[in-house]
Amino acid sequence: MLAAELYRVIREIEKLEAAARASIPGTPVTEERERKLREAIAERDRLRKMLEGAKET
Repeated sequence: MLAAELYRVIREIEKLEAAARASIPGTPVTEERERKLREAIAERDRLRKMLEGAKET
């Protein structure tokens, strides 16, 4: 279950990174994408830590 959620978040990060590369810096849309990207990266890191913790037990 965690692995599937982690995979989903990684795919979302890839999509947001591609959109960020294609957008114009400084626009409100770009700032919103960057915020979503930061949140997705934080979620990915949190899920990775949870998955690593589950492997250790």
